[in-house]
Amino acid sequence: MRVTTWIRRRAGQLSRFAAVGVTGVAVNLVAFNLLRLGPLASDAEVAGEDDRVVTAKVIATLLSIAFAWWAHRGWTFRGGRRHGPRREMVLFAAVNAVALVLEAGVVAISHHGLGFTSLLANNIASLVGIGIATVARYTGYALFVFHAEAQEAPAPGAAPATGADAP
Repeated sequence: MRVTTWIRRRAGQLSRFAAVGVTGVAVNLVAFNLLRLGPLASDAEVAGEDDRVVTAKVIATLLSIAFAWWAHRGWTFRGGRRHGPRREMVLFAAVNAVALVLEAGVVAISHHGLGFTSLLANNIASLVGIGIATVARYTGYALFVFHAEAQEAPAPGAAPATGADAP
């Protein structure tokens, strides 16, 4: 199957995946800022004096991961289920852990291995890492976590899959 055919057949699912991803980033940023301006503000008495930023980031990230699991489960990869909700959540967390290692690994290689230490270089490496991790997340979700809509209708005008093109 050609890449363009594969993308056309999954355009709806890929669009939903992107929408959930963008919304997940928004959930993360809003939660982080609300925590930093509220209970984890610099003058608050919660979480000690030095780790409020990290605590807020961890909480915000966990909230965005929970949102993404709920949205991907009910919308992006809707349809039949491969696993029960608890096992699905564990697999979802495992895929996200792999994606996190990939994302951080790109930054670490760029910064420490290649010596690109400027803020611009770190941001470029971060974006590259996010791109690689996004591909890993989609692949992991489709293969291991959620039912990947194997019964999708072919794109208009597409020939039925046979032989080497069959799924």
